[in-house]
Amino acid sequence: MALDERRRHVILYGMRKTVVLSFLLAPFLAGALAAACPDPENIDAEMQALFARANKAENFRQGQEISDAMWRAWLRAPDEPAQAALDAGLARRGAYDFAGALKEFDRLAKYCPTYAEGFNQRAYIHFLREDYDKALGDLEIALSLQPLHVAAQSGRALTLMNLGRLSEAREQLLIAVGNNPWLSEKALLAEGAPLGPSGKDI
Repeated sequence: MALDERRRHVILYGMRKTVVLSFLLAPFLAGALAAACPDPENIDAEMQALFARANKAENFRQGQEISDAMWRAWLRAPDEPAQAALDAGLARRGAYDFAGALKEFDRLAKYCPTYAEGFNQRAYIHFLREDYDKALGDLEIALSLQPLHVAAQSGRALTLMNLGRLSEAREQLLIAVGNNPWLSEKALLAEGAPLGPSGKDI
């Protein structure tokens, strides 16, 4: 009985010590759990090489393969939590759960404020919901972080077009197509198309 009583006191003392220690370390533990997302890798050289290949591609198949390689580079998140949020958002978007996708991309943008793809993907959700002002805002951020993001360039062109800012949209799309001439949006620059030479601002 005495041994059990001593053991009980030892256990209680240990528990109290653990509680106090946890309280003192709480700020540091919280910081560790909410560690900042690392900056994304610099992919400028990779993009420039892909741009050069895209402009030398001889057919649609080659152009599509290069376009896919660009996407693989943009979709490489800085760490595992960021990749998980990105993949979850893409999956929800693929299931037409735009509200759920927006929540995931909000989380990604907050966690990784220097990763362009979080803002680009969130912009696409805003675009699909026809909230063009919000889409444009996120695209501006994405391009400030990754100026060579062709999908964000073409997305910005489409958004500006839907806002009626046709000359700006055409200028932006010309830049995007100059980087990757295999973009489907290139058709918008044809004669008589919304952003073609005959297009006029409204």
